[in-house]
Amino acid sequence: MRAGEERHLHRLEKIVAAAALAAVLALAIGFAQAREPRAESERLALRSSAALVQDAASGETLYAKNDSAVVPIASLTKLMTALVIVESGVDLAQRVVISEEDFDTLKGTRSRLAAGSVFTREELLLLALMASENRAAAALARTFPGGTAAFVAQMNARARLLGMADTRFVDASGLSPANVSSAHDLARLAAAAYAHPIIREYSVRERAVVQVFGRPQEFRNTNALVRSGQWDIGLSKTGYIAEAGRCLVMRVRMASRDLVVVLLDSWGKHSRAADAARIRRWLETSAARSPRG
Repeated sequence: MRAGEERHLHRLEKIVAAAALAAVLALAIGFAQAREPRAESERLALRSSAALVQDAASGETLYAKNDSAVVPIASLTKLMTALVIVESGVDLAQRVVISEEDFDTLKGTRSRLAAGSVFTREELLLLALMASENRAAAALARTFPGGTAAFVAQMNARARLLGMADTRFVDASGLSPANVSSAHDLARLAAAAYAHPIIREYSVRERAVVQVFGRPQEFRNTNALVRSGQWDIGLSKTGYIAEAGRCLVMRVRMASRDLVVVLLDSWGKHSRAADAARIRRWLETSAARSPRG
């Protein structure tokens, strides 16, 4: 064989070898991509602007979306209101008269707790957690030793003790958009609140009847998922003002795990419930695909 033909054959062999190697690499990359989980945003598309899903026992983060963003939290504030009341040791049986000072002059929200109506602190705690009653939260703060200012100071002090560095409270109801936090901080608050049986119980009570001027009035939970009876929820709090959007914090059992779910600034009336359902489907699908020992 001539030298020129040998060189040509050698070049052809190199070309064929390179092509074969490229084909093998392409197959390997394709196989790896098929096995690799899709990007988080593709696997779980939520309408909430910020979200966090954590394992309640280990603290492991299963999903996070803008979880450090500091945003208004609306009535999620009432979880801290409840925590301060319960941990302060104030007499829950003490009767409290609703005052016009408890009325919402910021947003003009309505309430069936008329001025002059009387409730125990425990009833106000129930209504604040279950029905997100703003006047109930305001009355709890107003009648706290030292008044509303002392109560709000205690809320912020408790937040600092919990390591909630992104959090600031200015009222007990959450009506002010200056009540701010992050999903990461709210998971800490949820864990602290869950430690108290009375907060757990009242936050997931479906309905309650209280006497208003001697007449029975029924109040219901603001979380439709609690009322549905199809969810295993151990702690719940909803929130809404225009600046915060629809918000939700839950301790909930999904896919055989106890989880803390935080959803902030969900747009649309039913979006937070829909996002919770998306999370449940995502977790159940992931669990079904996981290899079993």
